[in-house]
Amino acid sequence: MPADEFIVTPWHVEGDIDYDKLIKKFGTQKITQELLEKIKNITNEDHFMLRRGIFFSHREMNRILEDYEKGNEFFLYTGRGPSGHTHIGHLVPWVFAKWLQDKFDVNLYFQLTDDEKFYSKTNLTLEETNKFAYENALDFIALGFNPEKTKIIINTKNIQTLYPIAAQVAKKINFSNTKATFGFTNETNIGMIFYTSLQSAPCFIEDKPVLIPLGVDQDPHFRLTRDIAQKIGKQKPALIHNIMVPALTGPGGKMSASEEKGTIYTTDTPDIVKKKINKYAFSGGQPDIEQHRKLGGNPDIDVSYQYLRIFFEPDDTKLKKIYEDYKSGKLLSGELKAILIEKINEFLKTHQEKREKAKQQIEQFILKNK
Repeated sequence: MPADEFIVTPWHVEGDIDYDKLIKKFGTQKITQELLEKIKNITNEDHFMLRRGIFFSHREMNRILEDYEKGNEFFLYTGRGPSGHTHIGHLVPWVFAKWLQDKFDVNLYFQLTDDEKFYSKTNLTLEETNKFAYENALDFIALGFNPEKTKIIINTKNIQTLYPIAAQVAKKINFSNTKATFGFTNETNIGMIFYTSLQSAPCFIEDKPVLIPLGVDQDPHFRLTRDIAQKIGKQKPALIHNIMVPALTGPGGKMSASEEKGTIYTTDTPDIVKKKINKYAFSGGQPDIEQHRKLGGNPDIDVSYQYLRIFFEPDDTKLKKIYEDYKSGKLLSGELKAILIEKINEFLKTHQEKREKAKQQIEQFILKNK
């Protein structure tokens, strides 16, 4: 693939993504300074993922905020396609969703699409995707969501609740729409063709507007949802998009649950984390110490620095020092990797303890069919 080209779909991300070009391609809106100020004024906090552009794009977030200021409630919805174990890239929209829930005191629905991963992954059985749904749910719960305001939807378990809504959506989407959006062919199974209707269903589970924090690769599903929302008497879902977390191996794609060497899983041990980062993390450093001290490194392409920027170092002052020290050559690549290893293992130690406790809590979170 040429260096200036990239692919972003719900099932495939490849290339070095130019997010300004992607905004134009998808027809979304860039998050402006004005919108950031509005969020800050309402929440009394400047979230690091917003000010660093980790969340960079939206669809009608401003409408949600304007309605909220008028006293109108909304709810949140995000999710995960359980094709494997949870990795740290998955946590970005979940952690941000929790922050939004805490600040706005709203309900949140978390959809686990075990059916979709069964349709799209030829090597996975339905039993396997259902097992991964359970495992992924533990990681979600471990982040500290309130079970009184948070419900987990598992498609195969909650089809009784989802299907009446999905049927309304499906009637308004034709094959031509899905073919144009996703590139479906005559060989595409009909489960995949119908699936957008099920991913749309939680958007309308409450009679209120919805805001969806999500990876930008999932936007095409909700473009279709927004196109038909008013045709079924509902408000268009609003979205706020995060960038793709790069694979450990560097530019050219996102972290993937199925690519073990390029991925840090939430269940990885400290030794495995250390080994993966030291062995696979793409470096922006020079070939040897002498050149690095002289020329410095490039933090903008260094995966260890990017992980700190995206998730593991919320303190801007500390991050700036790491950036400057690495760029000047004062901080070596191995030392930067060591900082990240310590941060990840510190996070995972606490997360894994909470994940174990989540096994006793999961039933409180699962949505009960009406």
